[in-house]
Amino acid sequence: MAYTKLLYHIVLRTHQGTAPIVEAHEKNLYRFIHGFCKNHQCLLYRINGMPDHIHMFVSIPPFISVAAFVHDLKIATHNYIKANRDLFPSFVKWERGYCALSYAESQRKTVTNYIINQKNHHRRKSVRDELISQLREGGVEFDETYV
Repeated sequence: MAYTKLLYHIVLRTHQGTAPIVEAHEKNLYRFIHGFCKNHQCLLYRINGMPDHIHMFVSIPPFISVAAFVHDLKIATHNYIKANRDLFPSFVKWERGYCALSYAESQRKTVTNYIINQKNHHRRKSVRDELISQLREGGVEFDETYV
């Protein structure tokens, strides 16, 4: 028997940092993502974001890789947004990359609070600066050109 709990903070950006996720309709997208997670045996603890990116804290089962989860999520949300073009008229696509950082259960409250407070947080910090900080804190090697 394998005992696992794999928790990830995942950040997806819209293509070229455009801002198509309007606050009036973001909850529709978040509900869709919640359903996607349930259908893939994942537990979505928290989701929130800004017009140009979303943050989610999710538990992914060990038989699904993070890369496969994000790939399938991007396709599903892209199709959902395109089918609801009236809600997200300026959406083109997601950026090719993504950020996924792993956390322990003991850090769950800290990460969920961070995600809850996204809108306040971004009054002080740009998405680029935020991602760079998170990558550095997570010990992830990266090239700032692509952030």
